[in-house]
Amino acid sequence: MKHILFIVTSTNKTGAGQHKAGYEFSEIADPYYEFVNHGYAIDFASIKGGEPPYVGYDSEKKASKDFLKSNGFKRLNFSHRLNNVDMDAYDAIFFPGGLGLMTDMVDNPLVKEMIKEAYENNKVIGAVCHGPTALLNVKLTNGDNLLKGKKINSFTKEEERMDNHILGDIIPFMLEEELIKQGAVFSHTFPFESYVVNDGNIVTGQNPASASGVALKMIDLLETKS
Repeated sequence: MKHILFIVTSTNKTGAGQHKAGYEFSEIADPYYEFVNHGYAIDFASIKGGEPPYVGYDSEKKASKDFLKSNGFKRLNFSHRLNNVDMDAYDAIFFPGGLGLMTDMVDNPLVKEMIKEAYENNKVIGAVCHGPTALLNVKLTNGDNLLKGKKINSFTKEEERMDNHILGDIIPFMLEEELIKQGAVFSHTFPFESYVVNDGNIVTGQNPASASGVALKMIDLLETKS
């Protein structure tokens, strides 16, 4: 059985306006069921451990409604503190989105080291929506930036605008622009449509609609390593 570590934000406020933040609920619920239904084991870690904050729960979405009542959600609310996690136990790591990690993962040294370790040990790395924030500022052993020349996507400037995510007040930076600055080859589709990009062992998705697709592509990659 392969093991996936979901790494989740612990931040509940974002931007100068101190708006409500956390992980985006469906961006855990949807991938969770893709992995579990394919026989994968899931663990949850967060920056501070314990119960991470969430936003965006929609009871009309079946996966989200089911997840809220699941043992998986109970385990998520007792998430491991990230500094207590042994990366050797996992075959892949996954970063769900939500605005919280734009604060607590963009420069977090432990997050950067874990991503570097995962990448250099041929593990699969997935991220969706604002999750690719975690991939910023990762320096590899050879001195290169992880994102240099990599095909990547994330929540776009247009989607930020359509969601009224005001730069400064709500989001601390424009993720699409920062990814490009660090060398990413950025691509996207129309706002809020599913879109997944794969480059080597890195899989990124544009928005909440892409969360299941990221998980399925990660599963494809993991199956080739069996």
